[in-house]
Amino acid sequence: MNDDPEPSTLRVFVALAPPDEAKDELARALQPAYARYPRLRWNRIEDWHITLAFLGELPATAVPLLRSVLAGQAASHPALHLGLRGGGHFDERLLWSGIDGDLDGLHLLAADVRDLVGSCGIEFNNRPLRPHLTLARARRDDPTSVPQAAAGLSGFVGRPWHAERLHLVGSNIGRGSGPIRYRDIEAWRFGTGIRADEDGAPA
Repeated sequence: MNDDPEPSTLRVFVALAPPDEAKDELARALQPAYARYPRLRWNRIEDWHITLAFLGELPATAVPLLRSVLAGQAASHPALHLGLRGGGHFDERLLWSGIDGDLDGLHLLAADVRDLVGSCGIEFNNRPLRPHLTLARARRDDPTSVPQAAAGLSGFVGRPWHAERLHLVGSNIGRGSGPIRYRDIEAWRFGTGIRADEDGAPA
């Protein structure tokens, strides 16, 4: 039995998650990098996600309101056809894989999500969306591993997949210099409120 009190604040973001098959495919492509760059802080595969809006530290009382508006957004939005492609880095410190597919739809979804969050009176850093899947972070004294690992991913092209759910995620910072861990607060399937015509396509 867990007697720990519920936290009064949560670090929260809204995201998409690739299916297990897509993550496994990328993980296989990363095997040489895992062996070659052991000093990188590799994210756990189960934590891979595509952030649509990072909301930061919020009072726990904001979560029910977010659940309500995000559930409605997911119900009215079709699943996105996406893929993972190539690799890159930010500031030689953060390694990522790129996102391929319906990028216009992805940007539109992110804009809608951010508008909904703002309508709830929640202030957050509304920086421009740069779709990516974070894979690893470098230590401060290691300026070369991330760019080299990104170059090794340049030819990777994953099979396409559908993003089926919108995720509201909470993050927990590990003790000391420990890793960040993520957990779904809730996830909603896309398109449950979209009426289909007789051929099964959205009306």
